[in-house]
Amino acid sequence: MITFFVGLLILFVGYIFYSKYVENQFSPDGRKTPALAVCDGVDYVPLSASKNMLIHLLNIAGLGPILGVIQGILFGPIAFILIPLGCIFMGGVHDYFSAMISMRNNGAQITELIQKYLGQNFFRIFLIIVSIMLLLLASVFVFTSGDIMAERFFAQKDFSLDNPIMLIIYSVIALYYIFAALFPIDKIIGKFYPFFAATLIIGSLLVVIGFFVKGVNLQEISFSNFNVHPNKLHLLPMFFMTISCGLLSGFHSTQAAIISRTVKTEFEGKKIFYGMMCVECLIAMIWAAAAMHVYSFNLVPENLIGSANVINVIADTFVAPWLAFVVTIAVVVLPITSGDTALRALRMTIADAINLKQNLLLNRLKIIIPIAILIVGILIWAKNNNGSFTLIWRYFTFVNQLIAVPSFLFASIFLYKNKKNYFITLIPGLFYIYITTSFICNAQIGFNLSYQISQILGLILTFVSLFFIVNILNKNKDDTEADFGKISKQ
Repeated sequence: MITFFVGLLILFVGYIFYSKYVENQFSPDGRKTPALAVCDGVDYVPLSASKNMLIHLLNIAGLGPILGVIQGILFGPIAFILIPLGCIFMGGVHDYFSAMISMRNNGAQITELIQKYLGQNFFRIFLIIVSIMLLLLASVFVFTSGDIMAERFFAQKDFSLDNPIMLIIYSVIALYYIFAALFPIDKIIGKFYPFFAATLIIGSLLVVIGFFVKGVNLQEISFSNFNVHPNKLHLLPMFFMTISCGLLSGFHSTQAAIISRTVKTEFEGKKIFYGMMCVECLIAMIWAAAAMHVYSFNLVPENLIGSANVINVIADTFVAPWLAFVVTIAVVVLPITSGDTALRALRMTIADAINLKQNLLLNRLKIIIPIAILIVGILIWAKNNNGSFTLIWRYFTFVNQLIAVPSFLFASIFLYKNKKNYFITLIPGLFYIYITTSFICNAQIGFNLSYQISQILGLILTFVSLFFIVNILNKNKDDTEADFGKISKQ
């Protein structure tokens, strides 16, 4: 378990020291935050730091830190090193600056920040991309969480819409999503999330306890097992596309804007945004270790390796039967609490784009009702077409990592304007330009080019992007960053 513990050491030491350095580059101060300056009782509501931490953790921790690492650990023990390194130098940095720059701009969504820092053309493109991603995510998480609940708690094997039990489960989850997205953040999300968070933490702790009670078999990193993926997938770019939550996820920028509107002081930002990203990484490390163990002992049928079914195998392996349901609940909580805030973020993104105030319930309904109809349509299509979930998830994985790129870029411009170290965001941004472009060039869902050509094209586009970014930075050479930006919500 030496490699695993080295990874944990990287995570803890990295948070203690590097997060402080990142915070110093942003330089939080005592100015009024949007929660206090633009309080509307719906989205702009001051909440305590502890409540914001719990809400943000559950917002960002979808199925990624579990399902992603169940697939990602197939690359081998290198995952125990790359996950925490990615979290400290990329994921935590991305989440912190996405949230704090949003806070400096009245809680602006990522799309508005793209418009401000990168221009109108990028805004139009990413407004569509982000909206589609959030819509697909909310839709997919309705039936993924519903399927897990139906199998574990109701012993269902038929997950089609012909099964009335499935219709009831999906309807209840969808209605919860709608109410959570409609009501003020402190009325539903603020009330239920502490309970959900406790379940998530307890479920993960039960798995850890199982490591010590029942033992866990983990491989150590070596040159011979640097990449042992059974399907011969390349570490670059596939590892960084497979594992998102826990390492880096562009989706987090859409969730950071939600909490940027509820934070009382900028000094709480490090523990809320950078800190909760590290907690998510810790959860990912736990489930990666558990997955490696069950794979090592061939406890998972070959056709189910890397699938969500591994979750139940892990629960049954490390947790007593009478407590295994707690682990399942913890897993179900993740897609539910990310799906509802994905819908909320979509409402806020559309409202900001069309300048529709959200302090009136009628205005919120004008956005939510059409979205709800689309979600029902996607759900029906997905359940009636085999393999649709896999297809949606693959495209979501690509888009999820793609939207991390503009977040890094506008953070670089922000830091450059403030004469701070912009390389801490520019280098990860360039790296993910290479990762996403080389992936989509090579992937079957993309251009299906050879691996070698895809790598070359990825590198070329990365250098072209660097030239483009340098030009943007030169144009902003004499500019200074205005307090709270130019975006107004009221």
